[in-house]
Amino acid sequence: MNNEHQNINTQLSSQEEAKVKEIYEDLAHWHVNTGDQTIHAKRMGGRFRQLKWFTASLWLSYFLAPYLRWDGQQAILFDIPDRQFHLFGLTVHPQDVWLLSLILILMAMVLFGVTAVAGRVFCGYFCFQTVWTDIFTWIEEKIEGNPTQRRKLDQGPLNGDKIKKKLIKHSLWTLIGVLTGVTFAAYFTDAYQLWIDYFTLNAHMSAWIVLGLFTLGTYFLAGWLREQTCLWLCPYARIQGVMYDRTTILPAYDAVRGEPRGKVKDPNRGSCIDCRLCVAVCPTGIDIRQGQQEGCITCGLCIDACDSIMEQVNQPKGLVRYASLNELEGRTDKPLLKRPRVIVYTSIILASFIGVIYGLSTMSAIDWHVLHQRQPLYTMMSDGTVQNKYTFKILNKTESEMRAHVEIKGPSDIAIIGIEDTIVLRADKMVPFDVYLRADPKQLPQEHTGITFILTTQTEPPMTFTYGSVIVRPAR
Repeated sequence: MNNEHQNINTQLSSQEEAKVKEIYEDLAHWHVNTGDQTIHAKRMGGRFRQLKWFTASLWLSYFLAPYLRWDGQQAILFDIPDRQFHLFGLTVHPQDVWLLSLILILMAMVLFGVTAVAGRVFCGYFCFQTVWTDIFTWIEEKIEGNPTQRRKLDQGPLNGDKIKKKLIKHSLWTLIGVLTGVTFAAYFTDAYQLWIDYFTLNAHMSAWIVLGLFTLGTYFLAGWLREQTCLWLCPYARIQGVMYDRTTILPAYDAVRGEPRGKVKDPNRGSCIDCRLCVAVCPTGIDIRQGQQEGCITCGLCIDACDSIMEQVNQPKGLVRYASLNELEGRTDKPLLKRPRVIVYTSIILASFIGVIYGLSTMSAIDWHVLHQRQPLYTMMSDGTVQNKYTFKILNKTESEMRAHVEIKGPSDIAIIGIEDTIVLRADKMVPFDVYLRADPKQLPQEHTGITFILTTQTEPPMTFTYGSVIVRPAR
């Protein structure tokens, strides 16, 4: 990635390439921490640490969003009892679930596309498990000290100082868990009233269940399990592993430049002085020098650590850097837009995005369905006319009551029965009712004659909606 390392970007001979492969194969001996030890990662500054803090700060929107107001109501609200989703004035009903499906597909494809190009950057920078764990360990460091002090405290005897520190830490962890749970529940009911209900012990049982589950879940997943959650519980962490290819950019150790390792004064060593700082800062406890590993979440903290050491020993940065396997082996990567996976993901993303934009732009205030009765298709009346029955289902998606008028476009002399001149459409309600059409069979040119129902609202400006159907008569 860095221009300082043009040597690895040049084409290698077959003999040199074989030697490079041998080096990386020899290094690929790594293990996974199965939870038998607690990882206390060292914290240090750097560009990737700053990036992690920035992306973590984006999660503040999770805690603030439920309290935003829009036109006098909660801006973001999943109203389960009324089967509605309110998003800044936009109301999504069950009839619009296809739009939500497209949004989920869009988000998934973006995630998959990013993984194919740059590995698990979502895990390293945006995942709530990573962010909450980072906050929990930051609190732990502020209370219990650096990694060495924390290990000594864990191994030391139970005394007053240890009890005090542990009590403060776990209390803060629990408080964050409570805030996480309350916030999640606030997306499904009025956020301000929810706090009142909790404090007065009048909250609904479902609200208490959500609070309990999220408090315990956040406390144990971020405070105790930490990286074990990613290794053993998260399915996406495993899925990402099969989405890499030789062009995927990942944190990588330049073994050709770094080996053999040795002390600073060793004249025969490579660039790596075996300080193990890259291991000390890793939140999952892996050694990046052993190659790409299951525990790597692509956070780049090992790059910050190694660059700081390279500065101290007057070596170029980039011994550990974001690089593809092709780059490490001296091959040239294909241009981004010529990679098959990128093309496929980009195509799906564009199709989903266009679908979402189309859905949002064509979402109407009224959802209208007309069902023609099948049994029987028609009824012959005593006066010789033919009657067809239809069921109207009209959903008013707005927050205001509407009045509307229905007329029919088709052959002349078709009578509408069972509907008043003005129908009332209640706000956020489905209005089902039956409508009958009667006509002289002689006036219907075909056995199934096409007709159009026209619904016009009495609003300013008026809105017109049409629905095509047929009127059926006996065969001649």
